[in-house]
Amino acid sequence: MVEEKILIDGKRCLLYADAEPEVLLVEPMDEQDLEFLDRELEILKAEAGRPFALAALIIEDWNKELAPWPAEPVFGKEPFTGGAPATLRLIEDALIPKVESSLPSLENGRRIIGGYSLSALFALWCAYESGSFDGIAAASPSVWYPGWMEFVRNHSPKAHNIYLSLGDKEYKSRNRTLATVETCIREYSEILSATEGVRTTLEWNPGNHFVEADIRTAKAFLWALESVSGD
Repeated sequence: MVEEKILIDGKRCLLYADAEPEVLLVEPMDEQDLEFLDRELEILKAEAGRPFALAALIIEDWNKELAPWPAEPVFGKEPFTGGAPATLRLIEDALIPKVESSLPSLENGRRIIGGYSLSALFALWCAYESGSFDGIAAASPSVWYPGWMEFVRNHSPKAHNIYLSLGDKEYKSRNRTLATVETCIREYSEILSATEGVRTTLEWNPGNHFVEADIRTAKAFLWALESVSGD
């Protein structure tokens, strides 16, 4: 697998690619996530059934760049400022064209966007706002996000393959908003399951939100890879 560091409109991106990749995986992540990326890639390379490329887009301001709309602080004092539309435009208008032009085998390939935590919620939001992705890999997504459940009750996704997972102890939080995550994801899974044309699953992992993020994210992408292969 070849590793390359590229700039996407001034933002750093790490590109990992098999020879002749057939699927592009896009994963927004912050600097701290990079320490888990090697393990995630190791699992993907060992278990993926087809060659792929992974573009890891480095996010500098998590609460701005991945938030679908503005919201008051849920923990700490930093609000969410709703910069997800700009991040999606960057991915669609700059990242995808640059990567696919450098890897011609991706020209007619599949695309999957995914991530962990708020990055996973961003990927889910992209499923509704964009037709660019065939699959969504959402590991422990922040479905507690203010207004998210109302949003998904009133909109339909454009992506046809959506993976969800959650740790079985993630609801055990003193924060009232975060404690709703299990109730929210169960309802969301039911909504997706009842949506015509959507293939989905909800997988439960042992532990709280901070357990094996790399393994959980790899599992999410592996499910999505297999699912889009069947389309």
